[in-house]
Amino acid sequence: MKLLEINNIRKSFDNQLHVLRDISLSVEEGEVVSILGPSGSGKSTLLRCATMLETMDGGTLSYCGESAVIEVDGKSRYMPKSDIKRIHGYFGLVFQNFNLFPHYTVLKNIMDAPVHIQKRNKAEVREEAMSLLRQMGIEDKADSYPCQLSGGQQQRVAIARALAMNPKILFFDEPTSALDPELTSEILKVLRDLASRKMTMVIVTHEIEFAKNVSDRVIFMDEGYIVEQGKPEDVIDNPENDRVKAFLNKVMG
Repeated sequence: MKLLEINNIRKSFDNQLHVLRDISLSVEEGEVVSILGPSGSGKSTLLRCATMLETMDGGTLSYCGESAVIEVDGKSRYMPKSDIKRIHGYFGLVFQNFNLFPHYTVLKNIMDAPVHIQKRNKAEVREEAMSLLRQMGIEDKADSYPCQLSGGQQQRVAIARALAMNPKILFFDEPTSALDPELTSEILKVLRDLASRKMTMVIVTHEIEFAKNVSDRVIFMDEGYIVEQGKPEDVIDNPENDRVKAFLNKVMG
């Protein structure tokens, strides 16, 4: 089943800087898709458009067969707010800088949205939140505040918070870029674990080896286009596109 379908997304800033140029992609249930490419290639903007944090100029967007954005006369048109609110429940997003509420404990950070947005039973949500903290290896930090945690621990809380909403698909925008190498390996382990549980994920990352080992499919972006995509061993080990070859040679030495 296709969980995400994007067709012909276009996005410019100030009507001049074309960041996304006619991008189309779909993601199947249980699939892990990594998006690679140099800085400024449009990777994060693609994620922000897919999660409706940025407004698309053109193109369509749907989740689980439900349209969030349609195209009318060459321009993107968003569905009514009630539809968008429901569709928001299909996905979660983990940012590179954690975005935790500093004045909430770890447990409250995780429980807040399921209780207040999804109106779920508080005791049930608490039980699930503690289970997620166990899964992340930070159950003992439930009553701590974000400022008392390492970057890696904060990112694990952010992942648990996203999972607490029971999304069908999780987006990660450079989840390790704010972390040092040791903490990076912690988060990559969490992502590997989620992949083994068949969590559908779209991951923007600079971690080439990780993308190769965990992804079902790799997408390489450059200057607002998808220039190559396919199985990780094909795109990373035997790229056809010269731009991809040059980038991989540079970052992998």
